[in-house]
Amino acid sequence: MSQPTEWMNLSAAELARRVRARDVSAIDSVTAALERIAERNPLYNAFVHVCADRALDAARGLDRRLHAGEDPGPLAGVPVGVKDLEDVAGLPTTFGSVAFADNVARRDSVQVSRLRAAGAIVVGKTNTPEFGYTAFTHNRLFGTTRNPWNAERTAGGSSGGSAAAVASRMVPLATASDGGGSVRIPACFVGAFGMKPTRGRVPIGEADALRMQHWIDTVCYGPITRSVEDAALMLDVVSGYDPRDPDSLPAPVERYADAIRRRPSSLRILFSRDLGYARVQADVLSEVERAVSYFRVMGHEVEETSLRLPDLGRAWAFLSGAENWAEIKELVAGKEDRLGRGFWAGLEAASRLTLLDHARFQRERATLNDELATVFRRYDLLLTPTLPCEAFRARGPIPSEIDGVALESPMHAVAFTYPFNLSGHPAATVRAGFSRAGLPVGLQIVAERHRDDLVLQAAAAFEQACPMDRWPL
Repeated sequence: MSQPTEWMNLSAAELARRVRARDVSAIDSVTAALERIAERNPLYNAFVHVCADRALDAARGLDRRLHAGEDPGPLAGVPVGVKDLEDVAGLPTTFGSVAFADNVARRDSVQVSRLRAAGAIVVGKTNTPEFGYTAFTHNRLFGTTRNPWNAERTAGGSSGGSAAAVASRMVPLATASDGGGSVRIPACFVGAFGMKPTRGRVPIGEADALRMQHWIDTVCYGPITRSVEDAALMLDVVSGYDPRDPDSLPAPVERYADAIRRRPSSLRILFSRDLGYARVQADVLSEVERAVSYFRVMGHEVEETSLRLPDLGRAWAFLSGAENWAEIKELVAGKEDRLGRGFWAGLEAASRLTLLDHARFQRERATLNDELATVFRRYDLLLTPTLPCEAFRARGPIPSEIDGVALESPMHAVAFTYPFNLSGHPAATVRAGFSRAGLPVGLQIVAERHRDDLVLQAAAAFEQACPMDRWPL
């Protein structure tokens, strides 16, 4: 590759291999990322803070370690973006909110500290809607993040900055979080791979400014990457128990990077077009159905029997809103006017839930888990569209209709993601194809809890059959 910026076209795994072999220096890797950010970020607004001097210093230190014969780790010299809901010591954590514009993190999150220990180099923070609240990325502090496939469209939310940074090849890896689809929605809209692992797989390092023990257990950290291999590598680095997160799980026995080298055989797969309540854009569904056919070609048994899950969109919205309100209410007292009006109005509405309301929603959640237990007793995987539609306008709003038919609920614009936050099952999106407008379409792969390895294996097999090798210029 003649131009240093072309190193950002490499996968994270390949770039790290070249850095460790000293074919590419960490300085050159980071410089390439910074040049690509300078070139493309003004249009896409993926990064909201870039720490160039600090990243270059870290790269020099890593190169010295390599020269001394040290192995700096499996992500040696790989530039990474960190979502602006997560702490990086010494950098702003604004949560996309004017009310927290001056907040600076005192320490790294667990995930960031593990990425750094593996040799990754943080180059900056990526944009998010205020407190990660919406399915598109826009806030009053930093503005709108745009889709590299079409800058008039959204890169999704809430990890839209991370998704745009990866798809536009500013960085090979970016952190993301998913409380109702916030990894899978943006990954789908930009044609990347995104995975919400089993809850607890990656320790949740609550940002210091918001430190609170959560109780609805829907949020997970997960990777957004351009390949399944990169996601497996990242998950190997960041997974494993941490005493600061009582819900965190032990590291898997087998490395995910090793697991994806094996192809699963004779899987029993259920494909659902609608989960019993969703409406899907016609050309999106056509691409998803075509993607599902690859699993039959690979020798798996795919059934399309009717599946009717309870629709918990309202439950998800109110439970999440109530918890978010409790998390920030005292922190923003007297500064409510600095918050987005729609964001704060939604949280205040959720704050009026009674304990009986909470109990009713949790009973609905138990019903969902019963239904999914039945599914995974019979099937190894559940396949669905990732989203019902292609990427919509960059500044929103989310669609209220699909193919001219009004949606029954605002939550149906993201109908396929939030059920698996409420249930805790691992779920990933792979690129299924493109809509008639030339925008990426996603296929969602879901497995039983703790079978993150199977999700990754199935995604890797699909990626090999249908490569994600086309990216925006």
